[in-house]
Amino acid sequence: MTNLAPPPATSGKSLLERVEDALLPLINLVFLLLMFFIVAGQLANEPLPDLPATTASGQEQTPDADLKVTGDGRWLIGSSTVDAETLLARLPEHSAGQSLRVAADESVSMAELERLFRILESGGYSEVLLLTEPGA
Repeated sequence: MTNLAPPPATSGKSLLERVEDALLPLINLVFLLLMFFIVAGQLANEPLPDLPATTASGQEQTPDADLKVTGDGRWLIGSSTVDAETLLARLPEHSAGQSLRVAADESVSMAELERLFRILESGGYSEVLLLTEPGA
């Protein structure tokens, strides 16, 4: 019986060698894409614009809070300073659906906040909302 089609030309290479030869262009393409994105990332040196909802960096906005804790450890309700003895009497009445809003300066330690939260808990404030400011 005679062969109708000649055997495939493999030029003497094994299957593994032929697969390696086929992967080389793919590796080159991935390398070129990587280099393109590295260069394109360096070219875009413009800072991102401010989002419409954020305040400008020079403006300072006072938070809408029931209680403010300043950096030097003072507690403010409105614009008047209160101490631990008069705090609970000066705070607004708490309701089941309403949380007490507390704004604390970034320099206030966690120990100071824990002391404040213990006083608030003893006064019946079970839900406290700590207002934070996004980092710059």
